[in-house]
Amino acid sequence: MRKFIFILMVSATLGAQSTWKADNAHSGVNFAISHLLISEVTGNFTEFNIQATADDAFSEPSFTVSIPTTSINTGNSRRDDDLRSDRFFDAANYPTMEFKSTSIEKTGDKTFKLTGDLTLHGVTKPITLEGKLIGIITDRRSQKLKAGLKLTGTVIRKDFGVGGDLAPIGDAVEMTINLEMAQQ
Repeated sequence: MRKFIFILMVSATLGAQSTWKADNAHSGVNFAISHLLISEVTGNFTEFNIQATADDAFSEPSFTVSIPTTSINTGNSRRDDDLRSDRFFDAANYPTMEFKSTSIEKTGDKTFKLTGDLTLHGVTKPITLEGKLIGIITDRRSQKLKAGLKLTGTVIRKDFGVGGDLAPIGDAVEMTINLEMAQQ
C-alpha cells in the first residue's frame, strides 16, 4: 500500500502544472508592417504581462497575455502618438489588448501551433501562432526552471478595426514574440 501511495505522489508531482511568467528584461513583443508597399516599419510594445501554466517540461502550455496599447514604440514619437489615437488603437477607449490561449497542437519535437482569442480594439477573434520551445534550464540564482520560446504569427489589423482602410500601410502585421519564462 505504501508503494502505491508513493507512486501516486510521484505521478502527481511529475504532471503538476505551475505558473510561469515572462521575464520582461529578456523578452520582447515585436511587430512589422509594410509601409507604402515598399518598406517595413518595425516596433515593439515596451510593457506586457505574459503568463503561462505548464508542467516542468513546458509541454502543452496555456497562455494569458495583457499588453497596454499605450506602450507601442516604433522609435518615432509622432508616429507612436498617431498609433495611440482613435485612428488606430484608440488607447483612451481600448487601453489593453489581450490574448488567452484556447488550444495547442504539437507539430514537432519542440514546435507547436498555439491558438487563442485575441481581443484588440474591442474586437475578439481567434488567431494562431507558430511556437518553438528553444530550451529549458535551471537558473543558477533562483534554482527555478526557465524556458525560452519564440512565437510568430500574423494579425490582420482590419479584422480588429485598427487603422481602417488606410492605403499607405499593409493589412498584415507580422508578430514575433521572444520569451524567457520563469517558473514561479
